[in-house]
Amino acid sequence: MSAFIATGGSTAPYPITNDGWFPDLDGQHMREALRLDGSVTDARLETAVVNAVIEVNRELKTWKAQQLATGHASLADVPADQIQGETELQHLYRRAIYSSAGAELAERYRDYSATGDGAERADAQLPTPDEYRRDARWAIRSILGRVHTTVELI
Repeated sequence: MSAFIATGGSTAPYPITNDGWFPDLDGQHMREALRLDGSVTDARLETAVVNAVIEVNRELKTWKAQQLATGHASLADVPADQIQGETELQHLYRRAIYSSAGAELAERYRDYSATGDGAERADAQLPTPDEYRRDARWAIRSILGRVHTTVELI
């Protein structure tokens, strides 16, 4: 006997609104980028994303104030190379949010998708919470113009 988990029919929140300076986020794009199926409900996704937005925006608060002071009305207005029609900063910001939300979902809902061998295969394919956190940290550090690794000699 096998269990069936319905995974279709999700209507991820569109968009997930932000503060007006940082861009809004597309819930469906996030769902696809993180490879989330319908077993992660929209409410769970929204909760994780809102928390990620709060945390990432707090970390970038001083940097944002500097950008506003130099006349940049939004993240899209901050000079940076363009990739796929957006600035690299927009891509990095989205990565920071997606990765932060992904870490929370991976921690809290790791067992939502499978049991036994299926869970082991999923574990081998999906990023761990620590990998998501690393990706978020690196994206934030790249936005801030900092290196990814800090090393201290003892």
